[in-house]
Amino acid sequence: MKKYFLSIALIGAIILGTNQSKAQDNSVRKDKLYTMSGLGFSFPVGETADYFKPKFSTSIGINLGLGNGGLFLYPKASLHAYSFNEITPDAGYNVALQKGRATTYLLNLALGYRKMSGKFAFYGFAGGGGGIILTPRATINAATAQVELDNKSNGMGMIEAGAGTEYNIGGAVLFIETSYMNGFSKIQNRNFNAVPISVGIKPNLSKLFNKK
Repeated sequence: MKKYFLSIALIGAIILGTNQSKAQDNSVRKDKLYTMSGLGFSFPVGETADYFKPKFSTSIGINLGLGNGGLFLYPKASLHAYSFNEITPDAGYNVALQKGRATTYLLNLALGYRKMSGKFAFYGFAGGGGGIILTPRATINAATAQVELDNKSNGMGMIEAGAGTEYNIGGAVLFIETSYMNGFSKIQNRNFNAVPISVGIKPNLSKLFNKK
């Protein structure tokens, strides 16, 4: 009889320990924290295509899970490079520069939602931010037969909304993401709108939140 009760107690302890272990595992989201880095292109659309052409883009960011659902916070920094063709010279300049290079330095803070399905996940996000877009200008010195270049800093506030797909490869996920950026300022007296598309990797750092 003692062996019987001892066996029951041992089985109960194992079950209890297993349940506690599962509860601890379930207390931390599997997608609690990702870091992300991507490469791609940012395609100007609308009036923006009159003066910008795509070259390349890079982005880095963090996906931080909020609560126990699919919500996450998404801060991101984007560097987009464009080929720049001035339509009209800026005030004080007498030539319109062609085939120059413009660069963006943009920060965005978005709120997103992720839905996981096996090894795949799908997510969407929307937010706002801003930064600086550098556009080159040229001055010709006829006396010295020299061309002087300088950059104009265009402050730009904007909103961004997008979506992406992820594929789990173990300790990280591969992703492809696209978004629509709408700027509140103008360049060359025209609106700034772009569609960045990037692919990259997101290392999963969620285990850092496991309770020891």
